[in-house]
Amino acid sequence: MKKDTFKTSILILLLGGITTKIFGFIIRILSTRILTPEGISYLTIVMPTYSLFITLSSFALPISISKMVSENKIRSKKIFFSTCFFILLLEIILIFTIFLLAPFISNTLLHQPKVYPLILAMALTLPFISITSFLKGYFLGKLKVHPNVISNFFEQIARILFILFILPKIISYGLMYGVISYILLNGLTEFISILVFMAFLPRKICLTKEDIKPNKKIIKEMLETSLPSISSRVFGNIGFFLEPIILTNFLLLCGYTSSYILKEYAAYNAYAIGLLTLPSFFIMAICQILIPEVSKYKSEQNTLMLKKRIKQALSYSFFIGIISSTFLFIFRDILLTILYKTTLGSDYIFILAPFFVLFYLEAPLSSILEAGGFAKDSFKITFFGVILKLITLSILSFCHIGLYSLVFSEIINIVFVVFLSFKALKKVIQ
Repeated sequence: MKKDTFKTSILILLLGGITTKIFGFIIRILSTRILTPEGISYLTIVMPTYSLFITLSSFALPISISKMVSENKIRSKKIFFSTCFFILLLEIILIFTIFLLAPFISNTLLHQPKVYPLILAMALTLPFISITSFLKGYFLGKLKVHPNVISNFFEQIARILFILFILPKIISYGLMYGVISYILLNGLTEFISILVFMAFLPRKICLTKEDIKPNKKIIKEMLETSLPSISSRVFGNIGFFLEPIILTNFLLLCGYTSSYILKEYAAYNAYAIGLLTLPSFFIMAICQILIPEVSKYKSEQNTLMLKKRIKQALSYSFFIGIISSTFLFIFRDILLTILYKTTLGSDYIFILAPFFVLFYLEAPLSSILEAGGFAKDSFKITFFGVILKLITLSILSFCHIGLYSLVFSEIINIVFVVFLSFKALKKVIQ
């Protein structure tokens, strides 16, 4: 591997991320204004559920596939077809389960019967998301970052065109039709990404029956990496899934109205957290390149290069965290007004921003642990972090401080997870 490939790959992903993030700004502004605060509230209340579905659907494939392909122990064709078989089976089971549980989730857990069709729409997008996740992992394992950047670019272009020319016409028939179509848009854009990825696959491939046939050893090896990783992500998303449920039920018991909870949760999640996590594409770019690099040097027992890559990744992430958190803290009202034509969520950003310096270290630390073969440690940290957050949220919800119960529980979770991740990091570099 060339000396500057790590930095060059990160730079390419960052430039691509900046471009797509600019489009993301436009998309966020347009969709927020077209869908209205009511539509955004419905989207926000179901997003934790959607995040859980996406995590189950993707099954940590980018990490496991990237790791397997980068190690060069198995032919890529065998990995490709064995994983496709697994994805197909997984999606059939998952979609069937979601259709069965949708009424219970919308009516009993979220107390919002109107979001039932939104949950069904989410299920239909999952097969496209899982295939895209697999292809991203494959190309990252090959250390080819261009397909990811180009696919993201076309995704965002398609989103903008849809929101500008099609969404206003659909929403004229009713708000919920607009929200449903906005969710289904994810399936369309992921399909576009798949087409882009397919264009970068090798043209001349000699296939045998043995290549196409699902290989149990490959699936087993994939699961050995995916299961601890997916367990960590699933449990993290279960915590995110339970967040609005606990908040809604406990705040209702304390006398808060349903409309207040919807409004403030949207202000917290869509506006405050949405703004605070905008620079996270920098961190994702670092993590995408970091996983195959750590896996490669760990398998080669090249401790010197392993430490160098880890130090680079954490230094970049910490620097980005300081700059972005400071900027968002100072200019929060201006940014909220420009992006969303509101200052809702400004008070939440005021408290959260200083701690988001640490938040930007969470993903790189988790990626290092997983790529270094310590996914179980990452899962344990996530598990205890989620438990701590939910317990703290439950207790603080009865303190009559409204959504600040969620703000303070988030801060406690960030500090706890980063502290334990740094302690576990010593295992990787030994």
